[in-house]
Amino acid sequence: MEYEKYPLEWLDLLVMVTLNPTKTDVKALTQEQAERIESRLSDEILHLQSLIKSQVFFINKEDEIGLLIKQYHASLIALLDQTIRNQELTEPDAEPIQNLNKILLTSLDELFSFLEIRFSKYISLDERLPVTYFDVTKRELKIKIERLQKCTLDNPVVKLLVNKMTNFITSPSHPYDLTFRVVLYFRELINGLEKIDWLHNDNEEFSQLEHLLIYLNFNSKKFMNLLTDRLATEVNRYEQPVQKMDKLLYFYKAYNQLHRKPDMKLNPKYRDLDTVIGNWFSQEIVYLEKKLRLVVLPLQGSNGIEQTPKQKILCVLSTDQMALILRATDDLRIIQAKSLNEVFRTIAPYLSTPYKEDISHGAMRSKAYSPEERDRQIAIETLERIIEKIKEY
Repeated sequence: MEYEKYPLEWLDLLVMVTLNPTKTDVKALTQEQAERIESRLSDEILHLQSLIKSQVFFINKEDEIGLLIKQYHASLIALLDQTIRNQELTEPDAEPIQNLNKILLTSLDELFSFLEIRFSKYISLDERLPVTYFDVTKRELKIKIERLQKCTLDNPVVKLLVNKMTNFITSPSHPYDLTFRVVLYFRELINGLEKIDWLHNDNEEFSQLEHLLIYLNFNSKKFMNLLTDRLATEVNRYEQPVQKMDKLLYFYKAYNQLHRKPDMKLNPKYRDLDTVIGNWFSQEIVYLEKKLRLVVLPLQGSNGIEQTPKQKILCVLSTDQMALILRATDDLRIIQAKSLNEVFRTIAPYLSTPYKEDISHGAMRSKAYSPEERDRQIAIETLERIIEKIKEY
């Protein structure tokens, strides 16, 4: 079989051998030779851009195009990293070589950007970030962070954001791998912050800033503490447990109705913001429910007939979400009854939700077979939280 020529052969040889101080005596390279390399470099980048477009044009299968772009992408990352190492290993007084390395970095970055812009859908966001790309990103973020600091620093969440982003661009190491996904997150975060109207940031339920951070799954422990502290303060403005419960349920409903962007997370190694905040709401609702049951109401026009109210278990899931979980346990024969309808008929009278005191087993049955995607997702996340809790026992 005859193999096609490696398209990056000249660049690869230049970076890995010619300008690599561990392989070549780079000081022996003359000014004239450096100028010839520089002259060819611009032509080579243009040729490669044209070649890549032609290769993609003649490939019919999407997966083959994706493989081709990923191969180019991975090779360019390796060449960029090696060029940085060559710079570090080359003595500062070797001016022709250092200038050539700078031009080479710019040229490789140009080709890299061409791939990202033209064929972005084929590039994995979880690939490791090249040093040069991260340097450019840090410079962009630094300028925007300085602008943000001038907006408002009396807000503790803004202070947290400024510290978090400043640490991101200045820290020599990070607790997670630096990938394109991580940089994309911080770029989207800072762009969202620039769109906030800081003079009208407050809202009745959640501020514009909180909307953004919830949307982007900003799962910082400090932010989650600040958010729950604020919500708790708002709820505790009321004295009566009934009023507190009403306000808490209002916040819970408003929180669940906020938008979320899929596959976004500040810290990939920590739990989602929704998981932690959802658990906080659940615990607070259960606590207030217990307090409400202890409240003694005065007799009002008693007719001498005392009725014992049916004891119900409060579940913070909606009827639709409970129906999904019960259907799954029935399908897996974890609980056994004559039919799924019998399961609902038996259990529903003893359950209540924060929004409904009495649950119809008929409504529960119908919802079990036509779930909405949001209810399906909450049911899955709830079961995952149960799994994590059991692991802690």
